[in-house]
Formats: sequence, structure tokens, C-alpha cells
Amino acid sequence: MIGAGVFVAFAPAAQAAGAALLVGLVVAAVVAYANATSSAQLAAQYPTSGGTYVYGRERLGPWWGFLAGWSFVIGKTASCAAMALTFAAYAAPEGWERPVAAGAVAVLAAVNYRGVTRTARLTRVLVTLVLLALTTAVAASLTGGDPQWSGVDVWAGARGGWYGVLQSAGLLFFAFAGYARIATMGEEVRDPARTIPRAIQLALGITVLVYAVVAVTLLTTLGADGIARTTAPLAAAVGQSGAGWAGPVVRVGAAAASLGALLALVAGVGRTSLAMAREGDLPRWLAAVHPRHRVPHRAEVALAVVVCLLVLTVDLRGAIGFSSFGVLLYYLVANLAAWTQAPEHRRFPRALQAIGALGCATLVVTLPPAAVVVGIAVLAVGVALRRWRTGPHRPRGS
Repeated sequence: MIGAGVFVAFAPAAQAAGAALLVGLVVAAVVAYANATSSAQLAAQYPTSGGTYVYGRERLGPWWGFLAGWSFVIGKTASCAAMALTFAAYAAPEGWERPVAAGAVAVLAAVNYRGVTRTARLTRVLVTLVLLALTTAVAASLTGGDPQWSGVDVWAGARGGWYGVLQSAGLLFFAFAGYARIATMGEEVRDPARTIPRAIQLALGITVLVYAVVAVTLLTTLGADGIARTTAPLAAAVGQSGAGWAGPVVRVGAAAASLGALLALVAGVGRTSLAMAREGDLPRWLAAVHPRHRVPHRAEVALAVVVCLLVLTVDLRGAIGFSSFGVLLYYLVANLAAWTQAPEHRRFPRALQAIGALGCATLVVTLPPAAVVVGIAVLAVGVALRRWRTGPHRPRGS
């Protein structure tokens, strides 16, 4: 969870809610926790790859599985664009952000094409770099500048009312990406019924604490308006503090985190697309696996092309909003699927599934209108194509 999202998500959240983004952070964490418990419960019953795409098909039917899978693909495709733009926001010279972002996508797609993915060891290195960058940014901003603690006055500095708070929560939800991966480790840990719930609570608690410290630091250093005006708020906060030595540390940490996330996302979206193509939910030619590198090369090349087009045409806030739209729908299906589980498979109170489903639905509809409209349109295109592909006029196996 603690990765590239923390370097950028506070800017659109500040645009939506001002200082009340702190409330949005709590709301996002509650929804994330409910979603993670639903995923953990489902993973215990269905210990297989595919996540909610599988859970939706098994518990609710093929169309629900498709909705989850398609939402994941479009949401995480937007996440790829957001990660590339995050890398460029911190690493590229002014005016060169889009070309640098597109170049990063092309390079990492080529790396992934050869079967090089993010390992557990690399993940630990990246988390260490991110925590070092965040610690540096917080320390430099609070000690080198002139913190204005009035900036954290949630209600005096709020904007947009509850709609703004909920929109900020939906945008900050982007920064929690990865929290439900704990839930899928039921076959890899001792006593998963006891270990996984504790791990989810501990991981989310630590992450929310780290994010809250960063948010308070940004509000006291830049103020809500200052956060909203930049795509690289941590770099801006360090720059305003006058601690020139800290700037490179923060930029390197952000760049490394975004590239690591992008590498993992390309692999994840490619493999979900492979699973959907094998079921006929996406064109079957995407199901090809490279004979030497053993990767879904057609799916990953198609993904790289789409992401390059996105980074050349959309802004970072739009990419984050669209990503949250897809991922929230994905977890909406997870909560609905968990709701239908029998008592012997239930590990968490049913109320958590209700909170998760209601939270996901609420945050989806309160995202920036452009993200909602585009998301519904892309979702409708996917539904129409699947209906056409599975219609009675199509020969079996086409």
C-alpha cells in the first residue's frame, strides 16, 4: 500500500475537499478495510488466481465476474497511466512530462515482455526507499519551513461540503491500492483464519498513520490551496522549506516507487486480461502466451499502447479518478459476492460487506463527474462487446 500513490493523491483530494481531505482519508480507509475483509473471506473459499473475477463468476454469475474483471482492467490501466505521470511529475524537466511518461511505459513494457517482473525483494527495497523519502519530506518540511498549524483546521479549511469529502475519499482510495493482496495469501501462511485478519488490520493501521502524517505535513506547509495547485506536492513542500538537499531524495523515492508500481501493474493487468480472454470475456487472441518468455505478450503490448495514449492525452487527476472508478466497482462486486457466502465460509460480520458495498457505490458516484461519465461509457462498451461476442449468432469457441 505504501507506494507511489501517496506522492500524488493528496493534490486532487485537496482540490475536492480542502483541509477536509483528512476526513476523506478516514472514509477511504474504512471502505478499504471492509473491502479487504470481503476479499479475505472469498479467498479462503476460492484459493485460486483471478481474484474477484473468479469470485463474481462463482457466487453471482458470469456477467458479475465480467463486470469485476473489466472494471479491474480499465481501472488498473488508468493506474498505469497515473504511475507513469507520477514518475514524470517528479523526474522529468518541466514541459517534458508526457513524453517522459510515455517513454517509461514503453521501457517497462519491454522489460515485462521478457518476463522480468517485480519480486518480493524488489518490493522491500521500494518500500524502504518510499519510507526514506517520506521521512525526509516530513522532517525537512516541518523543521526547515514555517508550519502553519491552522492549515489542519478541517472545517474552517473545508470546501465542497460532504460531497467534497466523499470525492476526496474516492480519490484517496487510489493510494490504498494493494491492500487486498494480503487477503489472497491464505495458502501461504500459517493459521490464515487468525493471521490474515490481523495482518489486514495492522497493515491498514500503519498505512493510515503514515498517510495522515504526510497529509498534516502538506497542509501545514503548503495549505490546501498550495497542495491543489501542484502535481508533485511532496517536492513542492520540500522546496518551500528551503532544504535543497532533501529534494533529490524525495524525487528519487517517488520515481522509484512509481516505476516499481508500473512494472507490477503491467504484469497484473496482462494476466487478468489473459484469464478473461481464455474465458471469452475478451478477444481470444489476447490469450496468447509467448513461447519463450511465458508472458501474455499480446495483452501486454495492447496495454502499453493504450497507456501511452492515455499519458499523452489525460492529466494526472483524470487518471486517478478513472482508476478509482474501476477499482471501486471491482470491490463492489467483491462485497456483493461475500454477502452471499454460507455461514461456514464466513469469517467477518456481514455488516462489513454491507459497509463495503455501500461505501464503494457512494464513492463511485461522488468521483469527479468526468471520471464517472467516461467510466460508465467504457463500462458500457465492454458490456456491449461481450454481449455481441457471446450472442447466439456467434459460433462456439469464437
